[in-house]
Amino acid sequence: MSRIGIMPVEVQDDVTVTVATGKITVEGPKGKLVMEVDNTLEVKIKEGKVFVSRMQETDHARAMHGTTRAIIQNMVEGVKNGYEVELEMSGIGYRASMKGQDLSLSIGYTHPVLVKGLPGIVTFEVQDQVKIFVKGIDKQKVMQVAANIRKLKKPEPYKGKGIRYKGEIIRRKTPKVIAV
Repeated sequence: MSRIGIMPVEVQDDVTVTVATGKITVEGPKGKLVMEVDNTLEVKIKEGKVFVSRMQETDHARAMHGTTRAIIQNMVEGVKNGYEVELEMSGIGYRASMKGQDLSLSIGYTHPVLVKGLPGIVTFEVQDQVKIFVKGIDKQKVMQVAANIRKLKKPEPYKGKGIRYKGEIIRRKTPKVIAV
């Protein structure tokens, strides 16, 4: 039995969860999210809690049981509070700015790199030209956009220049020395 899958998802007062055939919709003060439910699972709402159960005992159903429950929990949390990831830039001349809804990055290339936002799903905020906030209601999309931004210029181990998550520790290497 899945330890995560059998736990109920608590639904707060200002969040509405509806289950239709094959779909679950979560609506709250920050927005609305829809997810398709695997046909091997059953989702029920009882007394303000969401329960996920398996209809079959296959490997696929067991794998999806805890995953589906965790995604529903993230949806409820997202429409209630939202998610935010902070990225930090370090390096001479590295800076970020906003161009409408999009993020413009100067990260050492000959041209600025433009990262498109997903209106209503993922938004950006820039603070002090070196801090980037990625915000949204869908945890998976917020984390994926943040990972894509970081991938544009990963922190290098010698000087530590690049884009990193807030609080991320970069293992520094000593510079290579040529023996004489």
